[in-house]
Amino acid sequence: MMTKKVITFGEVMMRLSPPGYEKFSQASHFELVYGGGEANVAISCAYLGMKAAHVTRFPDNALGKAATQFLRKHWLSTEHVLYGDQMMGKYFLEKGAVHRPSEVIYEREGSSFSLIEPAMINWEDVLKDADWFHWTGITPAISEGAAKCCLEAIKTANKLGIMVSGDINSRSNMWKYGKSMQQIIPNLAQHCDVIICSSSGMREMFGLEGKFQSLAEQIITLYPKVNKVVKKTRTTLSASHHQIKGKMWNGEEYIKTDKLNITHIIDRVGTGDAFAAGLIYGLLHFDDEQALDFATAACALKHTVPGDVNTVSLENVQSLMEGDTSGAIKR
Repeated sequence: MMTKKVITFGEVMMRLSPPGYEKFSQASHFELVYGGGEANVAISCAYLGMKAAHVTRFPDNALGKAATQFLRKHWLSTEHVLYGDQMMGKYFLEKGAVHRPSEVIYEREGSSFSLIEPAMINWEDVLKDADWFHWTGITPAISEGAAKCCLEAIKTANKLGIMVSGDINSRSNMWKYGKSMQQIIPNLAQHCDVIICSSSGMREMFGLEGKFQSLAEQIITLYPKVNKVVKKTRTTLSASHHQIKGKMWNGEEYIKTDKLNITHIIDRVGTGDAFAAGLIYGLLHFDDEQALDFATAACALKHTVPGDVNTVSLENVQSLMEGDTSGAIKR
């Protein structure tokens, strides 16, 4: 079987965190990793054995080169990485524990990626040998140029017959360039094959009413190209103990996974991206029910991995998907 290839598009930022579970007020230095929702998806797919490439724009300086090295270290092709301007987007993360929540502070306005324009990317060249294109609702929220690039990528993927998924949950406070998510996201989502979105997100972005299955049915009726609507539900018992499950409406059947209990969270950042990557891998290799089980297992395992990216193997995910929750040593 030929190896499948996924392409993702979005900003990669520096993540700066106090050591361990220290608060910002206690920190004398920060630990540095790189991450961004779409790149996290590509890296997760690469660790599952897929070919993966990420399209982004870094500052033309040593930080941009260091971020490129990070992507290469994690098995991504960087042939479509662009360079220009001087600022790297960044965010500061204070990790929560037990009853204390995590806190995030962003610094990304004016970043190299936010200044991207459609003329900078030849999407037909980028996507020519891809099987899947993935985007998130964060990217079109960053700037008008990023939103236009994203739409062009999606339409090119449609033209080339490439599957498109959008993880369209977004943050309303990011939209600062004169457009709202309600003006932009539906126009992008209507060209997707698979949408990942919370019930509240569907109500907010599309002006719909109802619970998940009803909302998903309405989306598929409104946008006939969409054939699957998926979400992950999370029950938060404490900052360290969560429960998750996956849900899908595929136009004919409402599918739900069993609940997975995550009792000792190491790092929850990037868990939604791990779910999206697992879903992409699953839909390319399994039926819908197995794909959703695979995505949920991948998401659960990311909670055990420090940093933004899910570096677990295909065998790790399959083992949990098949019910092995023991964590026993593999010899």
